Amino acid sequence: MEKVKAMALESGMKKENMMSMIRAILPVVGLVLVFLLFNTLTGGRMTMNMSLVLSQVYVIMIASMGVFFIMTMGGLDFSQGSILGISSIVVCYLSQYDILIAILGGIAAGALIGMINAYFYVYRKIKSFIVTICTMFLFRGFIKYLTTNAPVSGSAKLIFYDTTALKLTCTLIILVVGFVAFRYTRFGTDLRAIGAGEKAAMFAGIRTDRMKFWVYTLSGAITGFAAFINVIKVGSVTSSGGNQLETQILIALVLGGMPISGGAKVRFENIIVGSLLYIVLNSGLTMMGFSTQMLQLIEGIVFLVFVAIFADRESLSVIK
Repeated sequence: MEKVKAMALESGMKKENMMSMIRAILPVVGLVLVFLLFNTLTGGRMTMNMSLVLSQVYVIMIASMGVFFIMTMGGLDFSQGSILGISSIVVCYLSQYDILIAILGGIAAGALIGMINAYFYVYRKIKSFIVTICTMFLFRGFIKYLTTNAPVSGSAKLIFYDTTALKLTCTLIILVVGFVAFRYTRFGTDLRAIGAGEKAAMFAGIRTDRMKFWVYTLSGAITGFAAFINVIKVGSVTSSGGNQLETQILIALVLGGMPISGGAKVRFENIIVGSLLYIVLNSGLTMMGFSTQMLQLIEGIVFLVFVAIFADRESLSVIK
C-alpha cells in the first residue's frame, strides 16, 4: 500500500514538473511562432518595421513591472491607464519649466494615485479590483476634463528626448533593477509568500499590510515614469491618454505566462516575453489590415486560451 502511494506521489510530481516546464516554454515558443507567422503573412514587413514595432513596447514593458509586483501578491490593478494619463499631463505641464522636474513630477503623481489605491485596499479593506476600477473611472474623468478644450502640450524640448537609445536604456535599467530586487532580495520573496498565502506570510513575520501599501505606491511611481516615455513620442496628451493600458498590461502578462493568482510560480521573465508577444501580435494583426473590432476579438480569444493554460485553479481564491 505504501509503495502504491509513493508511486502515485512520484507520478504526480513528474506531471507537475512537466506542466511547469510547458508553462515556462510555451510563451517563448509562442513569441517566436507568432513573429514568424506574421512576418511571413506580411511579406517581411514585420522585420522591416522592427524599430517601429519595438517603439510601442517601452511603455507597456515599464508599466507592466509594477502590475507584475501587484499580481505576484495576488492583487489586481485596473487603474494603470488613468495613472499614465494623469502623470503624462503632469509631465507636460512641468516640462515647460524643467525636464527633470517634469520626470519627478510624473513619478510623484503616479505614486500619489498608487497611495490612494493602497489606502482603500489595505486600510479600508476593499477588494483591489473594486478600488482600482473606481479610481480608473475617477481619474479618467479628470483626464477628460483637463483635455476638454485642447490637448495638453508639453515643452518643445521633449522631442529631443525621443530617441531609441534613451528609451531602451531607461527600460533596461528599470528591468534590471526590478529583476535584481525580485530575484535576489527579500522584497521578491515576501511578494511571492503573500501571493501563495497571506495568513501564512503574516505568521512568518512578513508585515503584509505595509508591503501591499508600498507595492501599490511603487507600481504607481513606475507608471508615472512610463508617462515620460509616453509623452516624448508625441509631446502632448489627449482625452484618450493612457486609454486601455490596464487591459494591454493584463493581456501581456498573461501571454507571458503570468499566473493570475500570483504566488511562487511567478517568473520575472513573464514581463519581457509577454510584452513582446503582445506587441508582435497587435502589430502583426494591424499590418494585415484587421479592423479594431476584429483585432480585439482575436486578442480576446488568445487571452482566454492563455488564461485557461496558466490559471492555477486551486489558488484563484487568493485574488484580493
